[in-house]
Amino acid sequence: MNTQVASTTRPSAVNIQEIMTPRGVKVWLVEDYAVPVLSIEFAMKGGSSQDPDGKSGAATMLAGLLDEGAGDMDSTAFQQALDEKAIEISFSSDRDYVSGRMRTLIRHVDRAMQLLSLAINAPRLDEAPIVRVREQLSAGLRHEAHDPSAMAGRAWRARTFPGHPYSLSTNGTLESLAAIERADLTALTRSLLTRGALHIGVVGAIDAARAASFVDQVFGQLPTRGDLKSIAAAQLSGLAGVEIVDLDVPQSTIRFGRPAFARRDPDYMASVLVTHILGGGTGLSSRLFREVREKRGLAYSVSASIAALDHAAYVHGGTTTKNERARESLDVIQAEILDLARNGPHEDELVKGKKYLIGSYPLRFDTSTKIAGQLVQIQLDGFGPEWLLERNRLIQAVTMEDARRVAGRLFDDGALSVVMVGRPAKA
Repeated sequence: MNTQVASTTRPSAVNIQEIMTPRGVKVWLVEDYAVPVLSIEFAMKGGSSQDPDGKSGAATMLAGLLDEGAGDMDSTAFQQALDEKAIEISFSSDRDYVSGRMRTLIRHVDRAMQLLSLAINAPRLDEAPIVRVREQLSAGLRHEAHDPSAMAGRAWRARTFPGHPYSLSTNGTLESLAAIERADLTALTRSLLTRGALHIGVVGAIDAARAASFVDQVFGQLPTRGDLKSIAAAQLSGLAGVEIVDLDVPQSTIRFGRPAFARRDPDYMASVLVTHILGGGTGLSSRLFREVREKRGLAYSVSASIAALDHAAYVHGGTTTKNERARESLDVIQAEILDLARNGPHEDELVKGKKYLIGSYPLRFDTSTKIAGQLVQIQLDGFGPEWLLERNRLIQAVTMEDARRVAGRLFDDGALSVVMVGRPAKA
């Protein structure tokens, strides 16, 4: 049977073909015959923000169950079928999307696609795997209950996004996991597993026609859209004072953050560069690393970066230091943020920041799995294939005047939402 596939190729750092399959599924394909392997990454809109009320962790639980039996195969049979051909299939859920990935030798691609199709279209959601996955998540939560880093993350989200789905852990709570029933998971499959907001990246030894055929086999029967809840934009709160979570440990774990720019903001890439100068990269040349660790020996590591989600964008960072020096560490962090806001970066910081962000970008594309992941991420961010070239061009184009203006806009008055877990000495 002849398969008609609409395909276009655009200039980019890798040779991306944009394919429209016969069933109307858009795919980004990179043909690579260097090794006989096929990697597929995909994402569908939804994620933990769609968890039922009072049942946070449901999307994460569902993701953990999709490869635990499908069609006429229970969990054991499904996993054995994967092992027989060394096929890798896994699923995950973040705040805005449920995603999956598959990797196989090209000679086993027919079987791999059959199994992936079953997992997507006919998950069993049997009771025994539900109990097992729930217990796995619960065990992780019990461990996190005494982990300062996890405690700080939970407290920071609750302080910063009160009343919003982003305030909740993607893994839920012990109480919410216990409340999740099979009917909730079944309803989520209908809401989340759709092709209306499906993004796919395919990389490997396969041509456009065959890739389109396989994609339609897996995703072509999915409903166009699901009944997704409308999620409001999250307004960051808590930008004054410090919340302390008492924990009898010798060190304090600090988490901080403040509003940032959405990806479509014309200053977004400049803000990524400025935030990198503050606390990004390997840390060796960032301001926070230099001031907090090298000059004062307050902490082993300290960082800051930008998160741009569907419903919120923010600068966030953190460090861990001795209780008696926690306040001093926070003071230094806030002072550096304010200095950047008022004076911007130095010329050498701008040059080094550009070199790192541009020079390290190819490392995101050094395996077929990474390439497939990046193809999907670029689509999720709302860009076309030309972004692979445009991204570095935008970074290189940032002038000192731009950097100073954006630093002032981004960091403004320096107000932070801050959580400390430990017993920090009073200022």
